[in-house]
Amino acid sequence: MAYITDLSELDPQGTYTYADYLTWRFEQSVELIKGKIFKMSPAPSVKHQRISTKLLINVGFFFQKKNCDVFSAPFDVRLLDKEKSSRAHQDLYTVVQPDICVICDKTKLDEQGCIGAPDLIIEILSPGNSKKE
Repeated sequence: MAYITDLSELDPQGTYTYADYLTWRFEQSVELIKGKIFKMSPAPSVKHQRISTKLLINVGFFFQKKNCDVFSAPFDVRLLDKEKSSRAHQDLYTVVQPDICVICDKTKLDEQGCIGAPDLIIEILSPGNSKKE
C-alpha cells in the first residue's frame, strides 16, 4: 500500500473516500466531510484542553453505569452518506473527529473507531472553527 506523506500530494478540489484517508500519513490533521478535505486546527489551546478534560471526566462519570463508551479526539467517526455511500464500511466519504463522543450501541464500534452516528457528540468551539463545526 502506497502512503501519502504530504498534504500537497492531494488535489484540494478532489473527492476522497475513507479508503483514501487510511493511506494518509502526514502531520496535518484532517477530517473528510462528504469527500472533501478539511484541515483541522493545530493542537488545541490550553483553554480548549481544560474544557475538554472537565467535560470528559463528567460525561464519563455520567455514562459509567449506562453501558456506554466515551471517547475523546482523536477518534474517527465514519458517517454514511445516503447519496454517496452504497454499502456499510465501503464508499465512506465522511470521517470526523469530535472532541468527545458517546457510543452506547457497541455494534457501531470497531478497531478503527465508530461507524455511524454516536449517541452524543460534544464539539468545543474555538475562534475560527465555529463555521465548520
